[in-house]
Amino acid sequence: MGVLTDLEPKSVFRYFEEICQIPHGSGNTKAISDYLKKFAVAHDLKYRQDEWNNVIIWKDASPGYEAAPTVMLQGHMDMVCEQEDDCDKNMETEGLDLFVEGDLIGARGTTLGGDDGIALAMALAVLDDDSICHGPLECVFTVDEEVGLKGALALDASDLKSDCMINIDSEKDKVLTVSCAGSIRPFFRFPLQRETFAGKAFTISVEGLQGGHSGEEIHLGRANANNLLGRVLFEISQVTECRISDIHGGSKDNAIPRNAKARIIARDPEKAFEAVDVIRKAVEQEFYSTDPDIELHVSEEVETEETAFDRSLTERIICFLFCAPNGVQVMSADVPGLVQTSLNIGRIYLEGDDVVCSAMLRSSVNSQNREVLAKLQALCKILGAEVTVASSYSAWEYKPVSPLRDVMTEAFRTVYGEEPKVEALHAGLECGILSGKLPQLDCVSIGPDLTEIHTPRERLHIQSTGRIWRLLLETLQTLTA
Repeated sequence: MGVLTDLEPKSVFRYFEEICQIPHGSGNTKAISDYLKKFAVAHDLKYRQDEWNNVIIWKDASPGYEAAPTVMLQGHMDMVCEQEDDCDKNMETEGLDLFVEGDLIGARGTTLGGDDGIALAMALAVLDDDSICHGPLECVFTVDEEVGLKGALALDASDLKSDCMINIDSEKDKVLTVSCAGSIRPFFRFPLQRETFAGKAFTISVEGLQGGHSGEEIHLGRANANNLLGRVLFEISQVTECRISDIHGGSKDNAIPRNAKARIIARDPEKAFEAVDVIRKAVEQEFYSTDPDIELHVSEEVETEETAFDRSLTERIICFLFCAPNGVQVMSADVPGLVQTSLNIGRIYLEGDDVVCSAMLRSSVNSQNREVLAKLQALCKILGAEVTVASSYSAWEYKPVSPLRDVMTEAFRTVYGEEPKVEALHAGLECGILSGKLPQLDCVSIGPDLTEIHTPRERLHIQSTGRIWRLLLETLQTLTA
């Protein structure tokens, strides 16, 4: 008996629980893709699975509704895999440990993957139920959305005929999302140069940060572990000669980093520790509201003479982490409360002969995204780092005229008994990419309440899931009228 067996809507939660038992982190989507393929075969539905593992499943219109508009139900297969430091689960090979607590569903020690497993579950529940009235359906399930919308970018849409697209990848109930930010994902590579350096070695760790989604939660002012580590290293470098021996922080470009650490060799560790104490008191006060559990740890020093980053590289890495722009850059002048442009310094790590930093830039104004990238390129030119762009996509712009938005607004009134909020989103959705491939496509994004996504505190709200399910069914019914 499943953990979610008794929850309503039963079919949605049954499929969601099955999905949660299949590892499906970004870059690890073959198993979940094959699961969708097997579903199509078992239900005698036309499907296509491409070389990227994207899957499309078609279902004919309900009898009598053949003339209704073709509707695309769309979501992505991959999830962000984050886990607590003391969680030993292998998310590459093991399913999640679900639990229900009141109105919330979570996974013990890990992210839940409601973003975007709930979209798959709802689409499969529609495909599985012949009593639901609908026009022709095209269910599009993409891969690697969380690492640059790669599946949507690679998707061949030449055999798709949809007029309307309902994307189920939003995280706020009672909201119809009608536009989103574009994104650029740059990498900054510093050639690794080492030299022998004598001193006392110790490790500085930044821990206990809240983290969160680098788009949806960037406005909350939470500390960025990589940026904070750079600040600590800068202060140490002002009081004693030092070298970085090893450094890493963050795990995803699209997640505000919660942890970062560096092994340091210092000539005078006492002065270094004094500098850390000063910063510790400052950041605890600065982030007492957003990151109440923030901690700066310093390990016991050890006398050493070892190979470390040379002086130049140490100074340049510290400069980048300390000086690179991070967080909200511009708020929208047109939409109150909307972040227009932001960036997140998501990761720093060693790879081969390089020290690598990577970031996620977001903006609903494409020229501002390019401006932020240009600033980072200018900084890296001075610091001797190579800049490459792994992926980018344009913003999904607001449509003044949207028949689907009108239909869903009416369906919302029927289900909720109130008016929906119509909003733009400071995060990436696949609507812009797919509407670019299908110019006739009219898109709206919906989704149940999901809180603390991209962190082990992620929770899916049960009652909200039921409301979104009813909104989806009401929309499909209304579109057949």
